[in-house]
Amino acid sequence: MKIIKILVHASTWFAPVLVPLIVWLLTNEKDLKRLSLQALVFHFVIWLLVSISIFFSFILIGIPFLIIFGLIGFIAPILGIIRALQDRRFDYPIIGSFIR
Repeated sequence: MKIIKILVHASTWFAPVLVPLIVWLLTNEKDLKRLSLQALVFHFVIWLLVSISIFFSFILIGIPFLIIFGLIGFIAPILGIIRALQDRRFDYPIIGSFIR
């Protein structure tokens, strides 16, 4: 199970939708379902926020948001991998409070 959690978090860099979706569909374990759904929603939200920030970067207001959301999208999965290696629970920022 630890390997699957790490894979879900690491999928950010190679298959951000496919891996969490497959895990969510194939697993019966409540903890893995919660984690994969959080990861899936997190990837969509970060993609949306970065896209909006890119759009607003043309008028300069989006550049700070682009940097912030880019860092969150990069750092959160790394923290998830570290927590999975330690067998500790990890909830994605903001998304974790909505998906339990």
